[in-house]
Amino acid sequence: MNASTRYGPGIISGRLRPRPYHSALRGERIGYVGALSSCLFAALVSFFLILAGPARAQDNAALVQRFATESFNDIVGAVNGLATSGSPRAAPVIEALRDGRLVYRASDRAVFIRRPDNSFVNALTGDPAADIGTTRPVRLNNNVRRAIDAAVGALSLLHPDPARRISAAEAVFKSRDGTALAALEAAIGQERDARIKTLMEEARAAVVVANPQASEADRIAAIGIIQRRGDQDALAMLGSLPATTPPLVREAAESAAVGIRRTLAVWEAGQNVWHGISLGSVLLLAAIGLAITFGVMGVINMAHGEMVMIGAYTTFVVQQVIRTFAPGLMDASLFIALPMAFLVAGAIGVAIERLIIRHLYGRALETLLATWGVSLVLQQAVRSWFGPTNREVTTPSWMSGSIEIGHLAITANRLAIIVFAAIVFAALLVFLKRTPFGLQTRAVTQNRRMAGAMGIRTNWVDAFTFGLGSGIAGLAGVALSQIDNVSPNLGQAYIIDSFMVVVFGGVGNLWGTLVAAMTLGIANKLLEPYAGAVLGKILLLVFIILFIQKRPRGLFALKGRAVE
Repeated sequence: MNASTRYGPGIISGRLRPRPYHSALRGERIGYVGALSSCLFAALVSFFLILAGPARAQDNAALVQRFATESFNDIVGAVNGLATSGSPRAAPVIEALRDGRLVYRASDRAVFIRRPDNSFVNALTGDPAADIGTTRPVRLNNNVRRAIDAAVGALSLLHPDPARRISAAEAVFKSRDGTALAALEAAIGQERDARIKTLMEEARAAVVVANPQASEADRIAAIGIIQRRGDQDALAMLGSLPATTPPLVREAAESAAVGIRRTLAVWEAGQNVWHGISLGSVLLLAAIGLAITFGVMGVINMAHGEMVMIGAYTTFVVQQVIRTFAPGLMDASLFIALPMAFLVAGAIGVAIERLIIRHLYGRALETLLATWGVSLVLQQAVRSWFGPTNREVTTPSWMSGSIEIGHLAITANRLAIIVFAAIVFAALLVFLKRTPFGLQTRAVTQNRRMAGAMGIRTNWVDAFTFGLGSGIAGLAGVALSQIDNVSPNLGQAYIIDSFMVVVFGGVGNLWGTLVAAMTLGIANKLLEPYAGAVLGKILLLVFIILFIQKRPRGLFALKGRAVE
């Protein structure tokens, strides 16, 4: 027998590898034995799973029955045990306990869930239950509620809905319950969304920091993760460490807290600037029409705020009509209300100028008193027609919600108002610079006598300019209806601020009005955290009084031979 039959091919360490004579037959035998072993193993696993089913059901029954007690510690233990049991009944039972719908029968310690329709189901099986007799509610306290929050968070970490996973991670972060650590680890390993995974890692870090059994190195590393989160919840978490915390961990937590406070201060300043820009946009809408009328006619119109109020009530009426006859158009209600508010407020403005103001030109005190009287009449008319209470104006769905940029919250309604104010400002600039009426308006603003000598009908320019300013105020009312109460006193809150913007920016100058509105809006919001709303506005008023002593014509004074 030669070597090729005694030895198979292949060399190990330079030596021939022996191969048994009947290797093929033995391999087949080994394959049969392996297959038979696999079948036996599968059968044994199935057998033990069948045996374990009743045992698991008994364990779940014991856990559920632990809720039938007056001991809060036992209830906390039942919540934690049920949350880690893997039972499909865990979530309904714990959520019912959270909502105060979990009850038990004292006679046999049977636990039931009360449905919203006051019917009952068995907490263990979910089957409907009737004639359950007298029951007692399962008691709650703060410790039980914390255990519930942690349990709900752990049960929701693997939920298909991303929103549920986000809320679950946040719940675990706040509760810092160590029983959720295993669920967190499993969820982090399966998570594919980077943002949600970061939230879960932050929740795990919070659990590690709060765990006195964790090593100092792990706790310090976890503190670094929490510092990167950098919000108020992280700051509160680092400030709640017990007195028994090791010195190195406490020092790392204090250093991280200082960094978080510094970061939050920067974000808070940015948030105040954003609020200031939104307030400046509101002031721009409210003041831009006043800047035109005051610049052209020199009239102090105390009824300008009521034009804003009329625009807001026009929005309310439009929405009421849409709600009655075409509810499907509610999201488009503001686009319908904008031209309506402009026309209604503009028509009322033209009527006021033609009937009252044109008889009082050159008599500033009488004009002021007359327009103040008109404002009172308009307020009372609206109060008699619509009532003195606030009216609800619906916010369209596309203006709801907010956008998070870091720790900066940008609400959709204020963003829409800023964009709308920019559009109105740009459209008004184009109108005044590119149309014949705009040219006539600027001519009358700069030199009324010369404009009249050139054939411009200055009285009609006055009327239509007053209507234009009132119409823009009506547009401001549409915008304000989305962020303020619609009431007969709506305009009074903005009339003084509007005059401050016009005087500070320069009478009749649109760019000056824009700069003044944004400057006063941002300054007001930056002063509020330190001086309060009232004192902050007083400080701004004092500043403007001092400013106009040096520059009586404002930031950007109009140039013209007769502008004085």
